Amino acid sequence: MIVVSDDVRLEIAADTDIVEARGEGRALAARLGFSRTDATLIATAISEIGRNILHHAGRGEVSIAEAADDHLLGIEVVARDRGPGIADVEQALSEGYASGNGLGLGLPGAKRLMDEFSIETEIGRGTTVTMRKWRERDALERLGDRSRRHG
Repeated sequence: MIVVSDDVRLEIAADTDIVEARGEGRALAARLGFSRTDATLIATAISEIGRNILHHAGRGEVSIAEAADDHLLGIEVVARDRGPGIADVEQALSEGYASGNGLGLGLPGAKRLMDEFSIETEIGRGTTVTMRKWRERDALERLGDRSRRHG
């Protein structure tokens, strides 16, 4: 995978920050030719992860970037916090598990909405969630990329 754009980094410290991050994700999805449905899925996954940051760590950051390889074009979302970490990732990813007052849809919901999903966590040091959503690139997009690399 190649990240081909500078990422947009947004601090997550309030609900309004989640709204801004959703908007950035939706705007990048539109620029990259994702369907409206996929743009909504990306925005929803960003919301779920953002809410987790606020609820469990109080603050953190979300970065959103374009990603690509030879046949795929995508959006990469990386959410980081310096919160308490996740003691049992498997349990946190199980449907319906709630560690607080929420519905327990955050991590499993975001994982279901995106094509790739990974968690790195360390107790007392924080958590990083990386998510990607992909779409097939058409022949013209692939040709244009090859021209730029070799031009």
